[in-house]
Amino acid sequence: MNKPWLAHYPEGMPAELGPVPYASLADLLNEAFERFATRPAFRLMGVDLTYAQLDRASAQFAAYLQGLGLKPGDRIALMMPNVFQYPVAVAGAVRAGLVVVNTNPLYTPRELEHQLNDSGARAVVVLENMAHTLEQCRPQVKSVEHIVVTGVGDMLPGLKGHLVNFVLRHVKRAVPRYSLPGAVRWRDALKQGRAGHFKPVRRTPEEPAVLQYTGGTTGLAKGATLTNSNIVSNVLQSELWNSPATRLVPAGEPVVTVCALPIYHIFGFTVNMMLSLRQGGCNLLIPNPRDIPAVIKALNSGPFHLFPAVNTLFGAIARHKDAGSVDWSRLVLSVGGGMAVQRATADQWLKLTGSSICEGYGLSETSPSAACNIVTSKDYTGTIGYPLPSTEFAILGDDETELPLGQTGEIGIRGPQVMAGYWNRPEDTRRAFTPDGWFKTGDVGVMDETGAIRIVDRKKDMINVSGFNVYPNEIEDVVTRMPGVAEAAAIGVPDENSGEAVKLFLVRSDSSLSKDAVKQYCRDNLTGYKRPREIEFRDELPKSGVGKVLRRALRD
Repeated sequence: MNKPWLAHYPEGMPAELGPVPYASLADLLNEAFERFATRPAFRLMGVDLTYAQLDRASAQFAAYLQGLGLKPGDRIALMMPNVFQYPVAVAGAVRAGLVVVNTNPLYTPRELEHQLNDSGARAVVVLENMAHTLEQCRPQVKSVEHIVVTGVGDMLPGLKGHLVNFVLRHVKRAVPRYSLPGAVRWRDALKQGRAGHFKPVRRTPEEPAVLQYTGGTTGLAKGATLTNSNIVSNVLQSELWNSPATRLVPAGEPVVTVCALPIYHIFGFTVNMMLSLRQGGCNLLIPNPRDIPAVIKALNSGPFHLFPAVNTLFGAIARHKDAGSVDWSRLVLSVGGGMAVQRATADQWLKLTGSSICEGYGLSETSPSAACNIVTSKDYTGTIGYPLPSTEFAILGDDETELPLGQTGEIGIRGPQVMAGYWNRPEDTRRAFTPDGWFKTGDVGVMDETGAIRIVDRKKDMINVSGFNVYPNEIEDVVTRMPGVAEAAAIGVPDENSGEAVKLFLVRSDSSLSKDAVKQYCRDNLTGYKRPREIEFRDELPKSGVGKVLRRALRD
């Protein structure tokens, strides 16, 4: 196929990846531990976790997992925000040959139950603040045999760690009561691992490394099966693409990346954690990116160079009164992904920091990065840029054949970062690919003569809230189970803070049903970003001739 984008690559940028030096993520980690032992790998609350410490702790956790009888290929769910335990658990699981199931710690019991049952996870590591959620769905989950519970401060040194846990448990009351018989505390798990023996495991490039759950048109989340090769390839692709910017960091100075993206999100998992470990960099962990004063405090703790984030966070920081107190002089690259970067936000960010937001594009199914703008450009293009090395894009017509440049159709992607398929869903996998091997993204776009791609619409009715996919069918399925609701339809509406928000249209079977009651029901059954911001009651919903609700008519 014609690849017009190659003519517009930065000078020296290869069209293809070279030989991949790792068979697995474990190989990547082992090399990093050996090369960068004395460097800080992660920083949290003023404390550094070095590569050597990450090596030791993850080996102990791997030994603990092996001591439980967990075998290569078994799944382990990790349900935590950005704390030291997350990368330790990831590295331990990967080194033991397990498959990581990234799990949103804000899930409701219903959502968590589905993901654990669907993945068949045999073990769970959960932050104690969210352990009550696991307790509520535990009786309905038969695969989980082992639970490890941890506190935020469990890997902070001495008195500091104890103080953080005490404040969260007893002062802020942030740890609801829970009962999980047989659960093991994180520190006890590491202690058992120290007494055991870690046996290194060899995994192949084609074997699964991560299950990354994404919404589905059926309303049920599907696990994108990401192999070792998928994620390793995407790390190397991102490293190549970012290199014109990262070369601006002074020689010998470890690259510090702001990690405000949650590591359980594939953007944070690959572009923050794995890429930084590959390069011997340090991730500045931000546990709660919604707390902008805390984010700014963390940014004031020392120099930083890379800042991947979503439009929402860039905008919130740029508008904050204390943003000018931050030293932005070392920032060489700001990468926007997860949702569209708005021009107003890009202008505000450039004025504040001197760094333009380089917009990229990807999906859970592409590990995630597939395209990006030129990292040294100061211009806002309104496009998602060009395909990364070894990646092909095509605009597909309704018959799934490639359309000429300038025509609008569904975006298709081929490349080494594209998933193996959906976990245990062969029919969904088959439908996701064309006979020519294009992964069908569900996004509608157009490619110009340079090969740059502009997204113009979404083929699916997916709603994007701060970079998180929200699928209307799931919202409607949940809400229509509520007594008093006859019909429901969910759409996305523009929102200044989150890009989009959920608006819910309802037809009542009980006229006494109130908006407050619906909102409470949604709080009980939906993660925060999925809950409707607006609710509108209607006598009827617009429908097609066959009775299908017309969401587009509601949007219009």
